[in-house]
Amino acid sequence: MSDPQLVLAARVQAALSAAFGPSYADADPVIRPSSFADLQANVALPLAKKLGRKPRDVADEIVAHLDTADVVADVQVSGPGFINLTLSDGWIAAAAQRVLEDERLDVPRVDKPHKVVVEYSSPNVAKEMHVGHLRTTIVGDALARILGFVGHEVIRDNHVGDWGTPFGMLIEHLLDLGEDAAARGDSSVSDLTEFYQAARRKFDGDEAFADRSRRRVVALQAGDAETLRLWNVLVDVSKRYFNAVYGQLGVTLSDADIRGESFYNDLLEPTVRELEEKGIAVVSEGALCAFPPGFTGREGEPLPVIIRKSDGGYNYSTTDLATIRYRVDTEHVDRMVYVVGTTQALHFQMVFAVARMAGWLNDDVRAEHAQIGNVLGTDGKLLRTRTGGTVKLSELLDEAVERAGAVFDEIQHDQPYDEATRAAIVRDVAMGAVKYADLSVARDSEYVFDLDRMISFHGKTGPYLQYAVARIRSIFRKGGLTPEQAAGPIVLGHPAERALALELLGFGAVVQQAGETTEPHRLATYIYAVADAYTTFHENCPVLKAPDEQTKASRLALCAATLRTLVTGLDLLGVPTPERM
Repeated sequence: MSDPQLVLAARVQAALSAAFGPSYADADPVIRPSSFADLQANVALPLAKKLGRKPRDVADEIVAHLDTADVVADVQVSGPGFINLTLSDGWIAAAAQRVLEDERLDVPRVDKPHKVVVEYSSPNVAKEMHVGHLRTTIVGDALARILGFVGHEVIRDNHVGDWGTPFGMLIEHLLDLGEDAAARGDSSVSDLTEFYQAARRKFDGDEAFADRSRRRVVALQAGDAETLRLWNVLVDVSKRYFNAVYGQLGVTLSDADIRGESFYNDLLEPTVRELEEKGIAVVSEGALCAFPPGFTGREGEPLPVIIRKSDGGYNYSTTDLATIRYRVDTEHVDRMVYVVGTTQALHFQMVFAVARMAGWLNDDVRAEHAQIGNVLGTDGKLLRTRTGGTVKLSELLDEAVERAGAVFDEIQHDQPYDEATRAAIVRDVAMGAVKYADLSVARDSEYVFDLDRMISFHGKTGPYLQYAVARIRSIFRKGGLTPEQAAGPIVLGHPAERALALELLGFGAVVQQAGETTEPHRLATYIYAVADAYTTFHENCPVLKAPDEQTKASRLALCAATLRTLVTGLDLLGVPTPERM
């Protein structure tokens, strides 16, 4: 990989070994960006304390043993011992050429691929997806794409809520409406919000209906064939709705990725039994509980994880523990990433702690909660409808498309578009705007859902990045060649060429870091930096009207490398890139 930080880190570590002995070969060289050079090695300061020497003298010693002839053009020691490193233009150009020529943009696959489960989206059957599902779906899908790109085996897991007591009333309500209503797509069933609310009203106001619903729950849990058939009718209606939303968003989830709560139903009792046999689950106030160490209430009393309720029923914690046990024992996964809201932080901390007590999680198998912050309205409060209700995700996406269309029609286009082409571009712009706005913010932070800001073609937005891609593609169309024909060689002359080429070299490290830390905003920020560097290049370095053929070939190659980096990076974020805008 051509990442300059990694290349220089290896060179500085070799110098440390040569100057102070092999025991220092693994010391962190502390490579950082610098305002005085391309990069800066700050290792002399912490190392001086260990050696009992002045940092400046340590820095001079490192430089004296530093082999940088083919990488660095200039080395300077400044301040108390900062080593400023200016990369050679020739090395940057050669590294950028490797990026251009490699089908993976010089991004290696991980040495030890893991089997990784990414659990995300997780809506409920017979309920519409709301704005709360927006971030978990977008962030989870980006993480699944990123982890797959770097070489891990990724299992997408849509842990749908498809089991439990509400299904008694939902099945009875379906029977009251007539099962054929679901088959013909009647709005009384297909409008999942109204369907659920109508069932709830009947359950709360009609005791006979409530009794039927309770009996139906018992039949469902007992595996009654007819009840299960009716349950599947509701599941199928919901799947059609989920897939419509996923299709609109452009995420990679499918029916094959659904692993609902019902899947683990038969695994609950064996899981509980194992916890009892290991002495982890004990009876407390009539309920079966586990008490992981370190979790206490306000009065200092131990906090329980309820494994089985006092009435004999199971809950979310039981299902989550059975899920972990299954993934470890049956699927043999190495890592589990739960893309779920921050409000569930304590729940997952305690569930993971119990799983570690049981031996299901250890140094070889890790589980992590990729916490997701709330979506706020422009008033700074949780995004709600005008009446205070939860915003439907489908309606939010429809509004995004409508707003994107209005903005798209206001900008100048190279050519007119027919209605079908315009509609496709507008949809891509809208979804790209929504997704990039979400992914450009740290996933555990709140962010304001402001369509006017998201859909702007200026600033740090999805449409700005999409337009940068379209602008590069237009250069190749005007030049009468394809990006694949731009072979270079890359030669750097103008500072904007150098800055762009240098930016391109950081792609691999950023992608790997985004996957390891489950922080896709790192990639989103990097992609914007590439587009910003390209804008400066575009404004200062004519491509098709370059002063000579060698410069033209080099700049076309830089355009091609930038195009592939932007398209690949945006695709990993799930952001579409229209051919024309």
